[in-house]
Amino acid sequence: EYSYHLDPTGYPQVFIRRGASAALYRAGPWIWGAGFSGAGNPREDPTYKLTFVMDDNEVTYREDAIDRSVISRFTVSPTGLAQRWTWVDRRQEWVVYLNLPGDICDTYGLCGPYGICTTGNSPSCGCLDRFTPRNYDNWVGADWSDGCVRRSNLSCRGDVFLKYERIKLPDATSSWSNMSMTLEECRVECLRNCNCTAYMQLDVTKRIGCLVWYEDLVDIRSLSPDGQDIYIRMASSESSSKGGNKVVLIVSLASVTGVILITCSIVFLFIRKRKNVRKIEKEVNIYGSRDTDSELPLFDLSVISKATNDFSLGNKLGEGGFGPVYKGILEEGQEIAVKRLSKDSMQGQDEFKNEVIFIAKLQHRNLVRLLGCCIEGDENMLIYEYMPNKSLDIMLFDPKKSTLLSWETRFSIINGIARGLLYLHQDSRLRIIHRDLKASNILLDSEMNPKISDFGMARSFGGNETEAKTRRVVGTYGYMSPEYAIDGLFSIKSDVFSFGVLVLEIVSGKRNRGFSHSDSNLNLLGHAWTLYKEGRSIDLVDSSIGDSFYLAEVTRSIHVALLCVQQNVEDRPNMSSVVLMLGNEGVLAQAKQPGFFMERDVLAGQSSTSTNPASSTNDVTITMPEGR
Repeated sequence: EYSYHLDPTGYPQVFIRRGASAALYRAGPWIWGAGFSGAGNPREDPTYKLTFVMDDNEVTYREDAIDRSVISRFTVSPTGLAQRWTWVDRRQEWVVYLNLPGDICDTYGLCGPYGICTTGNSPSCGCLDRFTPRNYDNWVGADWSDGCVRRSNLSCRGDVFLKYERIKLPDATSSWSNMSMTLEECRVECLRNCNCTAYMQLDVTKRIGCLVWYEDLVDIRSLSPDGQDIYIRMASSESSSKGGNKVVLIVSLASVTGVILITCSIVFLFIRKRKNVRKIEKEVNIYGSRDTDSELPLFDLSVISKATNDFSLGNKLGEGGFGPVYKGILEEGQEIAVKRLSKDSMQGQDEFKNEVIFIAKLQHRNLVRLLGCCIEGDENMLIYEYMPNKSLDIMLFDPKKSTLLSWETRFSIINGIARGLLYLHQDSRLRIIHRDLKASNILLDSEMNPKISDFGMARSFGGNETEAKTRRVVGTYGYMSPEYAIDGLFSIKSDVFSFGVLVLEIVSGKRNRGFSHSDSNLNLLGHAWTLYKEGRSIDLVDSSIGDSFYLAEVTRSIHVALLCVQQNVEDRPNMSSVVLMLGNEGVLAQAKQPGFFMERDVLAGQSSTSTNPASSTNDVTITMPEGR
C-alpha cells in the first residue's frame, strides 16, 4: 500500500506515498553538491555513495555501499516507515541505519503552505518570517493544515524577493528548472512571471542553475546547518521591514521603460491597420484594461484557423454551452483545444471574460491550463492545453470505457479534484467558487490526471466574504446544492456539495440525475445514503472495477462524499478537511441526511427557482432567471 520512489514530476524528488497520491514523506528537490534537500542522509555519508543522473534520456538515483563488504537492505513497513538496515557481523544482527520519516517535521505538509517546522520547538509549526497564520483559531488549536499567508498582498509589479536560509526546500512538483542560468537570470525569470512564488540556485558548487516555483510553498522545515537558501516573492513594503533574512530588491527601470513604451506607442499608431485598432478596443472591453497581470498570449485568427483545419468537422471534439470545441495543432507541433464562442451560445461576453480573468491568474496541476485567447472580429476563442482523454463523463458513464478506470485511477482522480478545489477556495490569489463542478467539466490528461475546467460561471470572493446571493442561478441539476438551487445562496460549501455528488458518481459509475433503482425512487445520493445506513456501502461500487480495490479507501470515499452532500450547509466540511480525510485513516463523523436525495426533491427545487418548467440533464449547464 505504501511506496518509496523517485518522482520526476516538476523536478526530481523522493516520496513515500500511500497508494497513488497521498504523500507521507518527501526528500528533495535534488541540489547538485548537496543531495536531496531534507534527506535523512548527511551531506558526506561515510557508508553510502549517492548517485543522481538527470538528462534528456533518464532520471535515476541510486545508493551504493562505499565498502563492498557492507550488507544492507531497504524496507517499507505496512505503516509507511521506510528503513535502511545494515548487517553488523560482530553483533550478528541487522541495525537500523536510517528511518524515514525520521521525526515529526518529516511529516509531509505538516505546517501547511508557508509554514515551517522546527524540531525542539513547542509547537513544532510556525510561520515563515513576515507570514501570519491563515486561520488563527485553528492554528492555536494545533491544526496547522491551513498554513500561513503573507502579511502584505503581492502586487506583481514592484514585488521584492527575501532570502530564507538553511531550510528544507518546498515541494517542487509544480516547478521549472534550467541548469545554465545564473542566479541573477533566475531572479529575472521569476520576476517576469506573476505566478512565480520563489526561486533558488540548483548547483551550489558551480553556483549555477535555476529552479522556480509556481504554487504556494509547502513542506518546509528548518535544517541548520544543512539546509538550502531560497528567495521568496514578497510585497515591496516588506523590503524595509526589519528581520534576519537578506532582502533582494527588484530594481525598477521606470524611466527607461517609459521611454520605450512611448516610442513603441508612436510606431504602433503609424503601422497598425484600422481592423487591428478595432481588435485592441475589443481586447480592452474584454479585459477591462490592457494592462493585466496575466500576460495572456493573444493568437491571430489565421493561426487558429490553420491549426484546426479551418474548424473542420473532423477536428471537432464536442460542443457545450459556450460553443463548439476543436482540436488543433500549432506549427511547432503543440496540440491545443479551442473553445469557440457560438453566436447562439447561452454564454456570452461576461462568461468569456470570466474564463480569461480567472484561469489566466490560476496555476495548479489540477486546473486546466489556458494557453491564450483569440479576439478578432466577431470571433472569441479560448485556447487550452489539449487533454487526450477528454472529459471524465465520457469514460465514467460508458460501459466499455469505464473498465479503463481502475479503482486506483478513480481514487487518484478524486484526490486530484479535491486538491484543485482546495486551491480555488483557499490557496489561490483569488478565492474562487466554481459553481458548475461536474463530470463533464473534469478533463483527463494522458496520465489520467484530472483538470478542473470551465470557469465561465465562477465567482470570486474577497476579504471576509463567505456567502453571496444571486437572482441568476447557474449550474447543472443533480450537482447543485439545495440552498443554491432554491434560494440562490452560494458559498464554497456549494462546490463541496457538487464534489460529493461527483465522488459518488466516480465510485458507482452512475449519474446522479436519471439514476434508478428497482426498490425505490431515490436518486444516487439517496441510494448511497440508504446503503451507508445499512452498512452496505460497498454495494455502491461500479461493477466494472471488479474486486481490485482497497475496501478502506472505497468506504472512506463514500463516507466523505456523504459528508459533503449533507442537507445543512454548516454540516458540510470545507475542502481542506476533505483533503485531510481522504488522506488519512482517522475516525470520521457520522453523515447526516443528504440534500436532494429523492428525484422529486430535485424537481421541486427546480420548479421553485425557474420560470421554465423544462428540466436539464447532467450534461447541460443552465441559467435560470428567478421568477418575480
